[in-house]
Amino acid sequence: MVSSRSAITCLQHTLVRRHPARVLPSSQQLHRCFQGSTSSLRPRANLPSTRTLGQQRLFSVSARRRFADPSETFDPNSIDRESDEVDVCIIGGGPAGLSAAIRLKQLANEAGNEDFRVLLLEKAGEIGAHILSGAVIEPRAINELIPDWLSEDNENRFEDVTPVKADKMRFLTKSSTIPIPAPPQMHNDGNYIISLNQFTKWLGERAEEIGVEVYPGFAASEVLYKPDGSVKGVATNDLGISRKGTRKDSFERGMEFHARITLFAEGCHGSLTKQVIKKFDLRRDSQPQTYGLGLKEVWEVQPEKFNKGQVVHSLGYPLPADTYGGGWMYHFGENFVSIGLVVGLDYPNPWLSPYDEFQKMKHHPLYKTVLEGGKCISYGARALNEGGFQSIPKVSFPGGALIGDTAGFLNVPKIKGTHTAMKSGMLAAEATWTALGNADQGTVFLYDYEDKLRKSFIWKELKEVRNMRPSFHSPLKLYGGIMYSGLEAFVLKGKVPWTLKHKEPDYAATKTADQCKKIVYEKPDGKISFDILTSVSRTGTNHEEDQPVHLKVKDWDKHAQEEWPLYKGIENRFCPAGVYEYVEDETKDIGVRFQINAQNCIHCKTCDIKVPNQGINWTTPQGGEGPKYFMT
Repeated sequence: MVSSRSAITCLQHTLVRRHPARVLPSSQQLHRCFQGSTSSLRPRANLPSTRTLGQQRLFSVSARRRFADPSETFDPNSIDRESDEVDVCIIGGGPAGLSAAIRLKQLANEAGNEDFRVLLLEKAGEIGAHILSGAVIEPRAINELIPDWLSEDNENRFEDVTPVKADKMRFLTKSSTIPIPAPPQMHNDGNYIISLNQFTKWLGERAEEIGVEVYPGFAASEVLYKPDGSVKGVATNDLGISRKGTRKDSFERGMEFHARITLFAEGCHGSLTKQVIKKFDLRRDSQPQTYGLGLKEVWEVQPEKFNKGQVVHSLGYPLPADTYGGGWMYHFGENFVSIGLVVGLDYPNPWLSPYDEFQKMKHHPLYKTVLEGGKCISYGARALNEGGFQSIPKVSFPGGALIGDTAGFLNVPKIKGTHTAMKSGMLAAEATWTALGNADQGTVFLYDYEDKLRKSFIWKELKEVRNMRPSFHSPLKLYGGIMYSGLEAFVLKGKVPWTLKHKEPDYAATKTADQCKKIVYEKPDGKISFDILTSVSRTGTNHEEDQPVHLKVKDWDKHAQEEWPLYKGIENRFCPAGVYEYVEDETKDIGVRFQINAQNCIHCKTCDIKVPNQGINWTTPQGGEGPKYFMT
């Protein structure tokens, strides 16, 4: 590696002068920008600068390497990675990661330590491009982090908010709507309807302003460890590898980012989070996590059907009584409606399709009367944590911590997790700042983070509602869960000596196809309901086709032999993006061939959670790829 950093700094200043617009490059652009030795450092033409509000990003640079012939068999590990050292590295540019980054820089700047480096990596090509939520936000965390976030005196205030004006809770049968009382947790006085996609973009801008080094298009794919076993940082994945595993002309080795503390804010079921949970046995004292799949559309509706600030939630139809879930409809902005359905992934019937249930729900009069004559402008889906209090793992480990939805802080009965995610990031930031100030250069452990969590409103909120979600496993199914949850919400308020358990992981709840009634869904009408490929086209999803499949299945034929006879293509039905198929093939013993259309993947991670044999491992594709969500 080259020790001289002044040449790179000079180069970056030149780039800033040539390209004053603040455009964040992809990981591949950054690699290419700094190719070469110190005697021949030169940027490629027309490459945007890589700066964050006056700060210059400094990389260690390796000498120019000779690339082998693209067809050669090779081991990427034989090639050294470039590396960068920072104080704190944050994986994930959602509300939790950005809140942690902002709070860290606030503390550093208040202490006069402007050289304290906080670096945030986000796999999406833009901050917010992979984020999706309902979303009604409780403002207590953002009020604390950025008190003037809505102030008219703040020229950088967040403007795209709609105050909640009315709440409705409805139980649906196939054709009727029954008003029911909403539990106190679902009251939204003082809350706001937002697009989490827009809000996260805004948070990213605030992070850059305060000095956080924000880099979208970097897909962290590997956790790095020190000799003592503690987390050293992360590495991004290699670029320019073909689907067959050979090196292409565009091959670039991934980069390493070393940090004294690494905070994992990957969102639900993060690919690196899975690794650290297993390595450090973080679930040793908690129950298994359980999940839901949220599917969402944004519609522009006719003005006469728009009721600004109205929040509607529904239970019952179209889901069967043995399946947890519910719908929503939020009126926000100017004539926009957020509509969606959450389906608990512990549903037993393998014939059930969450996507088709969502399309069916929109034809219920409660929703159809609002949507008719409107236009669907966006679609997306993602998994969310539903385990609650009893499923929270240990969140600290040597060299790092889990924050936000990756740790499971969603309040399911409240249907909100942004405020808890942000607060957890802020608590981790404060614990990190204290720990780094008190520690030498050895391994750091965030003991204070665990303590702060237990004293925070996060712990109190989740403990109070801990029994509601698992109560839906009673023999009375949906109706038993509604009755018990009502008792907890209005009378018991979580002050009972018992804690109900989640019976089993979601994949284990799946029955075989011959045990369940086959579900036949009506064809979409193209006006209210849509086929899955039309919806995927609204996600803006893009993946380079000639790259290794990021949905890892060791043996596709063996997977089909294990899954098809029992579940008759469950993968095709639980995936909300048409990624998985079973294609008729007479050459196969079972008559079908398993196929993965990885380029359709919208990164919801349902496959990793729900597939019965647990044979699909979701990993990150090349940085910058995946969906490009709009107003989700």
